[in-house]
Amino acid sequence: MSRVVLYMSMSLDGFIAGPGDDKDNPLGTDGHRLHEWLGNGGEGVSGFRPSDEPGRTVFDELMSTGAVITGRRTGDFVDYWGGDHHDGVPIFVPTHRAPTATPLGDVRFVTDGIESCVAQAKAAAGDRDVMLHGANTAQECLRARVLDVLEIQLVPVLFGRGRRLFDGLGPDHIELEPVRTLESPRALHLRYEVQYA
Repeated sequence: MSRVVLYMSMSLDGFIAGPGDDKDNPLGTDGHRLHEWLGNGGEGVSGFRPSDEPGRTVFDELMSTGAVITGRRTGDFVDYWGGDHHDGVPIFVPTHRAPTATPLGDVRFVTDGIESCVAQAKAAAGDRDVMLHGANTAQECLRARVLDVLEIQLVPVLFGRGRRLFDGLGPDHIELEPVRTLESPRALHLRYEVQYA
């Protein structure tokens, strides 16, 4: 059964981007440090595959997802990855209003709520998981009880300011069950199943 998995690199003090993140600098000041656990890039997405085994495990899992959900802000910042996040899987964007111009590739704007967006992404993914991008969208999914797994790449750096992953989540407690810890040279990969009461 398809599950929604948030893959997110985060500083030890909870930031997923440095200060001043915008379209010209999507990760903010020094935010690139959060992705140093990945490979150095190169030809295509595979150039970002880490050299260490734990990092490769997480990378291969995220690359095996069958659909992507991304927040509008995140998608706009990265031009929706040119319409192809990986392997041509569809990209779903929950939004209040679809833009008049559609980006390249298989980008689908969903205007009837996060639950509908998740249902459409899961249907498109089939038996594969759905990758989730974006802090605000992750919080929306948690509030709607449709986020299944958190996969956090905890990076040993303190930013002190920037964009937090769980800012504004609200007072309700959400229990997380730790199911895996993998240690890489530049990140601790923490996997949690979300437990809804």
